Amino acid sequence: MKNMFRNFLTALLAFVIMQGMAQEKLTLEKIFNEGMLITNGIGPVKWLPDGESYLTTEQRQESSFLDLVKINAKTGNKEVLVSAEMLIPGDTKKPLRLQRYSWSHDNTKLLIFTNTRRVWRYNTRGDYWVLDVASKKLSKLGEGLPESSLMFAKFSPDDSRVAYVCQNNLYVETLADSKRTKLTSDGCESIINGTFDWVYEEEFDCRDGFRWSPDGSSIAFWQSDTKGTGVFYMVNNVDSVYSALIPLPYPKVGTTLSAVKTGVVKLADGKIDWFPLPGNPRENYIPRMDFIPGTNSLMIQQFNRLQNINTVWKADSYSMKIEKLLEEKDEAWVDVYDNTSWLGKQWFTWTSERDGWRRLYKVSADAKVFIPITAAHADFESIEAIDEKGGWVYYIASPASATERYLYRSRLNGEGSPEKLSPADLIGHHSYNIAPGARYAIHIFDNSTTPPVYSLVSLPKHQTIRVFEDNSEVKKAFTESDIPRKQFIKINIGEVTLDGWMLKPPSFNPAKKYPVIFHVYGEPAGSTVQNSWGFGDLWHEYLAHQGYIVMSFDNRGVNLLRGREWRKCIYGRVGILAPEDQANAVREVVNTYPFIDPDRIGVWGWSGGGSMTLNALFRYPDLYKAGISVAPVADQRLYDAVYQERYMGLPTTNPDGFRDGSPINHVKNLKGKLLLIHGTGDDNVHFQNAEWLVDELVKNNKLFQMMAYPMRSHGIYEREGTTLHLYRTMERFWLENLPNEAK
Repeated sequence: MKNMFRNFLTALLAFVIMQGMAQEKLTLEKIFNEGMLITNGIGPVKWLPDGESYLTTEQRQESSFLDLVKINAKTGNKEVLVSAEMLIPGDTKKPLRLQRYSWSHDNTKLLIFTNTRRVWRYNTRGDYWVLDVASKKLSKLGEGLPESSLMFAKFSPDDSRVAYVCQNNLYVETLADSKRTKLTSDGCESIINGTFDWVYEEEFDCRDGFRWSPDGSSIAFWQSDTKGTGVFYMVNNVDSVYSALIPLPYPKVGTTLSAVKTGVVKLADGKIDWFPLPGNPRENYIPRMDFIPGTNSLMIQQFNRLQNINTVWKADSYSMKIEKLLEEKDEAWVDVYDNTSWLGKQWFTWTSERDGWRRLYKVSADAKVFIPITAAHADFESIEAIDEKGGWVYYIASPASATERYLYRSRLNGEGSPEKLSPADLIGHHSYNIAPGARYAIHIFDNSTTPPVYSLVSLPKHQTIRVFEDNSEVKKAFTESDIPRKQFIKINIGEVTLDGWMLKPPSFNPAKKYPVIFHVYGEPAGSTVQNSWGFGDLWHEYLAHQGYIVMSFDNRGVNLLRGREWRKCIYGRVGILAPEDQANAVREVVNTYPFIDPDRIGVWGWSGGGSMTLNALFRYPDLYKAGISVAPVADQRLYDAVYQERYMGLPTTNPDGFRDGSPINHVKNLKGKLLLIHGTGDDNVHFQNAEWLVDELVKNNKLFQMMAYPMRSHGIYEREGTTLHLYRTMERFWLENLPNEAK
């Protein structure tokens, strides 16, 4: 569900304000068909180990060819390392498209990922080529294997071989003679080697499922056995005269999980050994595993099914013996982090909420000493860089405001106070790509009225060296337009104060009363209230232009930098506490702002926000008059086990929570108007949710509207005309069921 939230936002982020919009009528066609002046970015930047230069791709003038260029950060001097001509295979005329690339450890070979295909959310299947830069020889890996079938190719530590996954089996290929060895042979639909099943990808962000040992003698990998996991079938009724079933192993709440284990294959003889992790593999998860640098031991993180205990094991890849390194516990749940780094052989970094805040710790190799690095009574969001030589860690935090993000640094030894490096006069969101050694960084700044500005800065003084892209034309267009500006507000609902924003119609008159549409999400996956350019989307601006006030609030449980209690107080109460917070916010808004019409309150949301919309309409029927629910979870038992059990526990131990938090159980209270929208090809929140909900609505004689999009996924964007039709449908619903005139 969290990825859906990102995908939904991404579908809207591309659209920004057109110059002269004040003179032009804002239409849905302009927004969703014509593009409306997309902001510019910069090419992908990869810093080189020297910390002084970086790689990027540059398009030639009057050509579609892309060169891979090395640029000196200080001087700006450029050197073409790989020209487009070097990427033209054989007798063809077009160069390979660099969709992703990586260098060999000795920087003599380039591994190219191209001709990619989508696997669930991302393009992780494709073709891999190796370019020997000196000889300009270009070789394709996996000759004879199906096109676009290779995944996660990686050089061996000595750069003589490349390992990859194909059709759920692991391979290693020697570059000198293209000799290919199949390391696993049991890969099939139900046995997955070196990658993951749907739920691991969706909920743990697991895709690349193997690791080279530092000495190159072995490969550690995951294996998933989906036999016994319930198979959900989606039905494709639109691409043939006969329907086609699409099987999807998908563990729903309380059902059988895949059996996941980790092992090591020795390349010398092909022998595979498995680590003897305790417990039933179908009642535990293994979301993280990495070699400890310079050793043949791995750090393996094993979560119990409830995900409230993370046991970290140190596992020897030679003897296959394991020993417990540490254990992280929480009464609610423990989050999975990707920021563990070894500082030499004696210390590593670790993220924990053990004192009530998300803090970074320096931990001894035996896990007996924990030294806090980041500030007390404050959360940090992400590590941007570790300068081990200089003794600093650079990270994103925002202790004073949950709607903003800034760069800080702290001493790795935990001494002294954090230093804020982002300029004080640039209020909003800051993100960074920091070079090794932390002397330079690519800096991106934006806020709700400033499109992204990309620049090169020096650290720690944060001096701008050069500006790559300031999107000045977009900024000018926005400034000169009559597009409403988001007004950030706070609402005290008694127990807590919520962050929110408000958009008013361009012709707003405070003496009149206006209808309000509340945009909701409210699940632990994401926030709708951030002072960033990306969250200012033209759909809500369009609704404001139609005469609606549009508002949004982040309730408790949203993943904000407001402490553990804020985030985890919803445990066991998903669908219960959040709608209550939202309803209290609506009541307080009505009491605070006399220009809001309490008889015209609407609500809409997508995915978790769709569930929130249903709970709002069903549980607070006298407050909300109309709502649009897109791709909602109607019954929490229908969603995947990893996500729902993490926040709710099991139906057998929390039956009241699952019952009360599922909107389907409150259908009988519906009074307002409801529009239900869902894609029949939704692999995330299955169309089954809509069918169960419809059945219950009919049983209770509740009239409603519904729009089903055949074979569209959770994002409802595939196939011609979909996006415009979707938003036109929603617009019509609002105009017909929530009158937009000011009174």
